Amino acid sequence: MKVKSLTKEDIKLIEAAEQVIERNYRYGKHHIGAAVRTTSGTIYSAVHLEANVGRIAVCGEAMALGKAISEGDHSFSTIVAVAHPHPHEEMERCWVVAPCGMCRELISDYGKDVDVILSYKGETVKVNVLELLPEKY
Repeated sequence: MKVKSLTKEDIKLIEAAEQVIERNYRYGKHHIGAAVRTTSGTIYSAVHLEANVGRIAVCGEAMALGKAISEGDHSFSTIVAVAHPHPHEEMERCWVVAPCGMCRELISDYGKDVDVILSYKGETVKVNVLELLPEKY
């Protein structure tokens, strides 16, 4: 996999995802925050929507993309999601998580040049979404 180093702008994107979930964390409702940066540099952040029926839950990445699109921003450069620790977990900080398979498909549908920030081999890196989705549908 071709990984890229993070930039200062990428760190700000991670911080935006952390801030949105830290403000809105609710056990059993919201524990993932996501942020997307558009090609214009604007950042949109959102939380995921948990549901009792898992299939109708909506991922944070989809919510962030939808928020940007709803504001008229349709061109994306980078996206990230972070998880907030639950009260029973012994972690104090959020951590970067990789997008699920459906999000990988969705992100690539809205931009084949979008980079995804994720943890890989113990490091936080950036990769093109198609690196995570070979032979896209």
